[in-house]
Amino acid sequence: MADNLIEVKNIKKYFRLDKGKLNRASARYLHAVDHVSFNIKKGEIFGIIGESGSGKSTIGRCIIKLLDIDSGEVYYDGKKISDLSPKDIKPYRKNMQMIFQNPLASFNPKKTIGQIFREIAKVYKIPSDVAEKKIHELVEYINLTDDVLTRLPKELSGGQLQRLAIARALLVEPEFILADEPVSALDVSVQAQILNLMIDLKKEKGQTILFISHDLTVVRHVCDKVAVVYLGVIVEMGPTEEVYKHVYHPYTQALIAAKPKEHPLEVKEHELLEGEIPSAVNVKEGCRFRERCPRFREGLCSERTPKLKKIGNDHYVACHYPLISD
Repeated sequence: MADNLIEVKNIKKYFRLDKGKLNRASARYLHAVDHVSFNIKKGEIFGIIGESGSGKSTIGRCIIKLLDIDSGEVYYDGKKISDLSPKDIKPYRKNMQMIFQNPLASFNPKKTIGQIFREIAKVYKIPSDVAEKKIHELVEYINLTDDVLTRLPKELSGGQLQRLAIARALLVEPEFILADEPVSALDVSVQAQILNLMIDLKKEKGQTILFISHDLTVVRHVCDKVAVVYLGVIVEMGPTEEVYKHVYHPYTQALIAAKPKEHPLEVKEHELLEGEIPSAVNVKEGCRFRERCPRFREGLCSERTPKLKKIGNDHYVACHYPLISD
């Protein structure tokens, strides 16, 4: 569809764990991403949420081709990019930028911020006078002063570096930004500044963003739509407020229940989730959440993998026994 910037169709990404063995029939594979499909509209902030090890970051890296998928298709503005070679994907790199989780690790520690920005401008053939103007405008846009350009990354705070990481991504005027846990390493007060900057990017620049997080409260604050991922598959997806207010999957319920109370009198209606995500190696047929699910029933849950089904208002759930919770 013309209004979709990103289209993900049935993608799979497995990692072989015993590459030294010649017998592929007995090989062990980690199922990082399994039959995942969704669309991101132009100017939309789309959230992916799940615990560590759920596969959410792998999905993001597959979309921008930092990882090659094993099967499925990824389209960028109507053009299939999933099967492009490293050479052929280069023209798209300018339009697909990434903001990493650890801001300090994403900057060259031996160069000043100004040197880093000017090198990027040179790589993308932005004239030096134009680049210099854009750099200063972006520093002002993220509410920092020009003196940061003369400083090394280690001389700046995590919040300053993450804002500069956003400015660095914007320098080449991308259409799409992948933000992979961009606030998880920051203090709560600084998180709010970064999240508000994300919202401003959408409102003022029409920026399309894939926002990956483990915090449903953060996703609710910034995202238009959300996909809840568990063990490499999407278990619930829809408009963020719809998913938050009308929960159908027990895993989504558990994520909401795990967030801190916003008021001392708030009542937690759902049981907290126990245990950890099971191994993603050679996953068998059946619901992947069954080992931790309070609604588990022998037979259907253990023998048949639930598929995403529309359950109302662009809301999808993959559960054999979905129940609504208001």
